[in-house]
Amino acid sequence: MKTYRIATIPGDGIGKEVIPAGQRVLEALAKSTGAFAFEFENFGWGGDYYREHGVMMPADGLNALRDRDAILFGSAGDPHIPDHITLWGLRLKICQGFDQYANVRPTRILPGIDAPLKRCGPADLDWVIVRENSEGEYSGVGGRAHQGHPIEVATDVSMMTRAGVERILRFAFRLAQSRPRKLLTVITKSNAQRHAMVMWDEIAVQVAREFPDVTWDKELVDAATARMVNRPASLDTIVATNLHADILSDLAAALAGSLGIAPTGNLDPERRYPSMFEPIHGSAFDIMGKGLANPVGTFWSVVMLLEHLGEPAAAKVVMDAIEHVTGNSALHTRDLGGDATTEQVTAAVCAHIAAHASQAKQAVAA
Repeated sequence: MKTYRIATIPGDGIGKEVIPAGQRVLEALAKSTGAFAFEFENFGWGGDYYREHGVMMPADGLNALRDRDAILFGSAGDPHIPDHITLWGLRLKICQGFDQYANVRPTRILPGIDAPLKRCGPADLDWVIVRENSEGEYSGVGGRAHQGHPIEVATDVSMMTRAGVERILRFAFRLAQSRPRKLLTVITKSNAQRHAMVMWDEIAVQVAREFPDVTWDKELVDAATARMVNRPASLDTIVATNLHADILSDLAAALAGSLGIAPTGNLDPERRYPSMFEPIHGSAFDIMGKGLANPVGTFWSVVMLLEHLGEPAAAKVVMDAIEHVTGNSALHTRDLGGDATTEQVTAAVCAHIAAHASQAKQAVAA
């Protein structure tokens, strides 16, 4: 029987609540199918670790993760620690250290969710946003000088390489090619950013020639925000830079009903290193410890984790359980307009998996 080694990093805030919930779902799945097992190791890195050690994770932390099959990550963010320290000291250190250059964020309206686009049906909003995850606006290149003086200067340089742009665009075209509509929208801002973004546009034209069966178009990022609201059915697969896709994917999650349901995969498509899966909702310290956190974003991240491990049937079992739960308004957490707790939603998902154990076994065995 295959055993998958999973690293769990709850991080900060509600990450400490939803990641254990995600582990429970994986354990329930393994018990129901009997086809594989999970071996978990928890890493208590984050704000608390920083207060004790002065760093968000140990210097050799990547080595401790290197031989894992996947990483399940909660959140990085603490109101008592500057955001750039929490982000660069933990999440980005892992993403860049393992060259997880493709950030993939599926978005669709799940059953039972009251999304804000009233004229939009579930079939009209079914997107996957591909975010370049290793360079661009989050390269970390820049600096500050003359701090505290009137002539203080600060720079953040967006760095885009041909290799980095080619690989993310090629990944996005392949992903679009695998989806029924074979439709890709390339997000840019080359009217104002006339160097790197113009190169991005030129490379998109070149890469597109490798995928003649994919229909693609280009959209400026500001126009893309309006298109997501006014013409959601015109979009399917979307690819954008690190910053642009970061913003657009939060808008997408809100349009689908809540940031609490949205998942992310930070992928190394070449599988040289473990990939990392996380909900996008952040640490949400205002509801920490109250049992209000929506674990669906983590559960959907678990679905992506299973797909990445080559267990699509098992992933479908979890996705079916998620949709069963979101379809029941009594199991909606506060962000979805309900009053269900993290524990109630988690228990319901696990119970659905257990109740359909025989079907799960058959699906995974097939």
